[in-house]
Amino acid sequence: MLELKIDRIRKQYDKVLAVNNISFNAQPGRILGLLGPNGAGKTTTIRMITYISVPDTGQILFGDKPVGPWSQQRMGYLPEERGLYKKMKVGEQLIYFAELKGIDRKEAKKRVKKWLERFGAEEWYPRKTNELSKGMQQKIQFITAVINDPDLLIMDEPFGGLDPINAELLQNVIMELKEDGKTIVFASHRMEQVEELCDDICLISRGEIIVNGVLRDIKRKAGKNTILIDFEGSDAFLDVLEKRQLARINNRSANRAELRLLGTTRPRDILQEAIRDTEDILRFELVEPSMREIFVTAVSEQEKELAAS
Repeated sequence: MLELKIDRIRKQYDKVLAVNNISFNAQPGRILGLLGPNGAGKTTTIRMITYISVPDTGQILFGDKPVGPWSQQRMGYLPEERGLYKKMKVGEQLIYFAELKGIDRKEAKKRVKKWLERFGAEEWYPRKTNELSKGMQQKIQFITAVINDPDLLIMDEPFGGLDPINAELLQNVIMELKEDGKTIVFASHRMEQVEELCDDICLISRGEIIVNGVLRDIKRKAGKNTILIDFEGSDAFLDVLEKRQLARINNRSANRAELRLLGTTRPRDILQEAIRDTEDILRFELVEPSMREIFVTAVSEQEKELAAS
């Protein structure tokens, strides 16, 4: 299996610097989460990996060779903007995409049958794409990305349009591909799925990498400064905590909150404030930060640094 190596790539469009000298690796048998706000440079990076565009400087290696037309045949790409032929029958469409990847028609039919069976969708073969639901179309689009048995699979928001049952089915398939030793890059805004699926994280903002490494190491390094609290009674104490800059509220719902300690605030400071204003504390737990919190904190810190410079 082949490793993907991104080495100091840079890409500028007119006066817009989309990607600024970034480097990271994606390894076989692991899933890399490529994260970032809108306009961060994720799509530009993916376009360079897939050889749709090329970097101005730096290089991208797949194995030990620079990416090019040869590597496109070894990759599978599921874009965020889907691209199926609406009036074409599902079976013929999948065979067509397989043939574009250099697979002969007989073998293509076998692979299409296998994948439709894997998704419990054999009856879709003769149906036109526009007769399928959005979720069904999403699964067909995924099959087009893996029909060539790629060494590298790149997915941009693969769970869009899927209900929880089909999202779990797709997640299981992705984990099987990981176990088969595929190199997988997963771009998404869905932090809960990033935490479930990814081994490694690369967070891009304003074209630069601001967090990169093994997910469990990133979370451990961030420290246990997040508190989960369930309570009964008034939640007014949460407003007090923010007003006094003791904590930042990350998530807030009826009788539940996730908050991050600020400055020199201690967990007992939060507990004392909560006990004073609520009827009862049902849960008070100090935990590692969620990926969502790490994402928000890293981007916010970058914005503050830029504003101060």
